[in-house]
Amino acid sequence: MMKKSAISLWDSSSAEEDYANEGLPGDEVDVAIVGGGFTGLSTALHCAELGLSTQVMEAKQIGFGGSGRNVGLVNAGVWHPPAKVREKLGDTYGQRFVQRFGDGPEKVFSLIERHQIRCEVTKTGTIHAAHAPAGFVDLKARFKEWERLGAPVQLLNRHEVSQLTGTDAFFGGLLDARAGTVNPMGYCRGLARAARGAGAAITTGVPVTKLQKEGPSWRVDTDKGPVVAKSVVLGTNAYTDDLWPGLRNVFTKIHYFQLATEPLGERVRHILPERQGLWDTGQIMFSLRRDMEDRLIIGSMGTVLGSKDGGLSHRWARKQLKRLFPDLGPVTFEEAWHGQIAMTPDHLPRIHKLDEGLFTSIGYNGRGITTGTLFGEAIARLLTGADPNDLPLPLTDITTVPSAPIMSRLYQTAFTANQILKAI
Repeated sequence: MMKKSAISLWDSSSAEEDYANEGLPGDEVDVAIVGGGFTGLSTALHCAELGLSTQVMEAKQIGFGGSGRNVGLVNAGVWHPPAKVREKLGDTYGQRFVQRFGDGPEKVFSLIERHQIRCEVTKTGTIHAAHAPAGFVDLKARFKEWERLGAPVQLLNRHEVSQLTGTDAFFGGLLDARAGTVNPMGYCRGLARAARGAGAAITTGVPVTKLQKEGPSWRVDTDKGPVVAKSVVLGTNAYTDDLWPGLRNVFTKIHYFQLATEPLGERVRHILPERQGLWDTGQIMFSLRRDMEDRLIIGSMGTVLGSKDGGLSHRWARKQLKRLFPDLGPVTFEEAWHGQIAMTPDHLPRIHKLDEGLFTSIGYNGRGITTGTLFGEAIARLLTGADPNDLPLPLTDITTVPSAPIMSRLYQTAFTANQILKAI
């Protein structure tokens, strides 16, 4: 039975246990990390493995933000096709970025294997499904680029995508064999366990209230006392607040909601039979998964309007499942939740040097699992003397988006209208 305090299905179904600790160090540490999600915990793990004393501070619980509310797709690459990435980043960084993010799922899977993280991992790929004929044209272009780069991708015709999804609703698809799925909260908690095993300290339920430079070090104030560190990493992404001036305005915040059915057993064995995660080419994205307990998890952009038992989002989810799988019959939803996504104007993430010894990576555009994992490792290497020019992206100063609050409200209005339209 779903516990009342669960923030998502992944929270209650994770085989990795939650972790809580209220202690803070009395001595100065090498690295203080704000945020207990993918970025903060990957940074902590890799810093500790490189010999740095490390303290993570999480305001709520491990994975409370986007990490524990994620769809759980371990994707290769970003929103843009490779040629667009190279156009935006130039030949040097563009080529490096495409290569490292193409290999990103393998980095995640290797950590899962090495630390025996219990997170329902699958390695059968992900399916980018064409919601319309125009979407299939876009997928064909993406396929040609990845094929030219030697990536293990397959262009699916309408019959082939129907066989892999169990529905005739899509006009084709792109299967990326590099990718897969996880229980994102399980992965997040597993990273925390691995980081603690490597020597990192993690404190939960401790909001950071202020950052202040004191000579060569940083004073990190919390409601349980200060932490002094040589370097600080902010790993808060879409849940960034006013801790550092202007940082929350470098992206537009949007929401993504999901509903999970009860386990459906034999009724869904033909739906995503190889358990690939799916998302579509629609402007307002749609996602679908089948977990290890044979629940269907369906989602789209916006917030939960109502609850798992009734309301607009409930009607939307029922209508979409009936459209996709007319023979499925009625379903009961076990949980409904939403999380926040940090969208940048060019749909590319950032690594910012905010001050001497103060870094953040931000703006993941819905690709948190691979991005947070890769950037956490990259920042750890930077803090142990790696050449900044070897980062996946150049270190940049922050550039605020003045229209971000307005755009966030406009997007939310559009997403609500979409739920209304598709719930009828």
